[in-house]
Amino acid sequence: MKEITLKIPDQKLDFVLELIEQLGLEVSSVEMEIPEEHKAIVRERIKTAKPEEMIPWEEARKQFTFKTKA
Repeated sequence: MKEITLKIPDQKLDFVLELIEQLGLEVSSVEMEIPEEHKAIVRERIKTAKPEEMIPWEEARKQFTFKTKA
């Protein structure tokens, strides 16, 4: 079996992953780089988070709508 590495533009990633799935190919890992700016935002939110405003994950999850694979 051959192994290749691809560099895919962000806007094409979903398309390429869907194509790989449709072709029945194996994906060993998908590296998604998180920009430092985004990491800084998350760190700031963690520092300023108020425990009294938090809700348990089970409750938060009910507020999401998840897509199912067809």
